Amino acid sequence: MCVPAAWAVPESDIDSVSHFVLEEVSVVAKKQPIVVPAQRLEGERLLDLSVHSVADALRYFSGVQIKDYGGVGGIKTVDIRSMGSHHVGVFYDGVEVGNAQNGTVDLGKFSLENIESISLYNGQKTESLQSAKDFGSAGTIYLRTRRPVFEQGKNYNIVVGMKAGSFGLINPSVLYEQKLSETVSLNMNAEYTFATGRYPFTIKKYFPDGSLAWDTTGYRQNGDINAFRAEMGLFGYLPQGKWNIKGYYYQSNKGIPRAIIRNVWTSSQRQWDRNAFIQGAFQYRVCKRWEMQVSAKYANDKMRYLNPDTTLMYIDNTFLQQEVYISWANRVELFDWWNLTLSGDYIYNTLSSNMANFVYPVRHTGLVAAATSFHYKWIQAQASVLGNFVEDRISNHRLTTNNQKPRFTPAVFLSYQPLLKEQWFIRAFYK
Repeated sequence: MCVPAAWAVPESDIDSVSHFVLEEVSVVAKKQPIVVPAQRLEGERLLDLSVHSVADALRYFSGVQIKDYGGVGGIKTVDIRSMGSHHVGVFYDGVEVGNAQNGTVDLGKFSLENIESISLYNGQKTESLQSAKDFGSAGTIYLRTRRPVFEQGKNYNIVVGMKAGSFGLINPSVLYEQKLSETVSLNMNAEYTFATGRYPFTIKKYFPDGSLAWDTTGYRQNGDINAFRAEMGLFGYLPQGKWNIKGYYYQSNKGIPRAIIRNVWTSSQRQWDRNAFIQGAFQYRVCKRWEMQVSAKYANDKMRYLNPDTTLMYIDNTFLQQEVYISWANRVELFDWWNLTLSGDYIYNTLSSNMANFVYPVRHTGLVAAATSFHYKWIQAQASVLGNFVEDRISNHRLTTNNQKPRFTPAVFLSYQPLLKEQWFIRAFYK
């Protein structure tokens, strides 16, 4: 690789300057073994997709099923190989998006405006430096946000966008990136989404003999959404590492449409969501063969559900869940072809509600993972074991109980390349 250089030369000396010859510079880096490759969308390929959310982009991956509960504001979940959305881990900039209340993640809350890449792994990501939480899912989705990159001579980037579509969709967005120093940069992104969700449909009624009695055209009711999302991140580099801090805020007010039963077309159920978190990660190479990564997160999620229809049951419930997450991962390279990983995570969850006789659950989760990776010419392998120690506590004025659930998850991943000069691999894994 050649490295360009420039000199300031006085005008009087221009004639005496002929040319400079730069010596070749070689850059050498270790190739990280990948036992199980990922399906990935990034860069221009991701920008070229005519999609609105992360869930829409995941439709282009194989082995994935998307459940879309209708409209722009509908809940969107994903499952891999039909194992259910509870078995899919969603990671946002390396930290898992949690939901202790029901275990699922609504991918419709994440926009593509600030996403740099989307990766999908079957089994688990087989990189050697990762948190214990990375070992705990049957399949994982990794969302990586933009890390600012500036052209020579520029200290900022700004992108303003506007999308519009059917059913009253309006979606303006703005992205701003600022170079604070040679090693520190700032990223800010905001987006607003509005849609009426009123799309036409036809209803037909038939007589017992099969003849048409009547038909009419209606419009979907209560399918609107009003949502706002904002993110801000700081990114920095160190001589032997890197770090980042990110803040995220999302709020929405949306209707929940219903099926037309007994000629009742209207729906009055609504849901309010507010999701906020702050997280950070620090990765550092302590010495030549020891690298560590520390991550932390605090999340505060609130949801209100309203059903004012008294013919069924009047419901006005509010749920508030909080999460504290801390992770420490270490990788030691015993040899160039063999390394060990030891990771430990701690998660603290609480859930409160305005429901009568609520039990106010508290969950303590400890995760310890040990893994080893081996690669030699045509064989690559990784073996890992995850210890999952969960303690649930529930209490109200009548009951206090503790429930402990230790679990161990072993996994083995193998990759065999019969012909070293050909890109042909035989892969298998057990988990």
